[in-house]
Amino acid sequence: MIALELATRIAALLDDRDQRWQPGSGDRFVFADRDLDQVFVISEMTIEVAELPTGRLIRFNGTTEWALDSTPADDVLWLPREHQLRELIGDRFVALARVPEGWAVTLTDGSRHVAADPEDAYALAVLG
Repeated sequence: MIALELATRIAALLDDRDQRWQPGSGDRFVFADRDLDQVFVISEMTIEVAELPTGRLIRFNGTTEWALDSTPADDVLWLPREHQLRELIGDRFVALARVPEGWAVTLTDGSRHVAADPEDAYALAVLG
């Protein structure tokens, strides 16, 4: 799973580009500014996204143990998965390869972004 620090930097980058995360089924997120060590996953049955005039709302169904009803999507930190990070890289992506240090993502400009985890390598490439 992508490191929180990298997810935070990607969120800032997308904000600068005036792009927004479009929450969808299977997406992972956390409450980065709260004392919750829990990764949530959007699912049609337990956590769903609602479009309201005031913005996107993430609704928690049957999660009384967390005492959550709903929260604005802007209040959570998206943890993109590999395929979502590849989509952000777009046609600049050349390859993902195993290297002694972990994983390396190579881009069309020849740059290599290396991390212990493939998702972190992709995230570094998005940010690079």
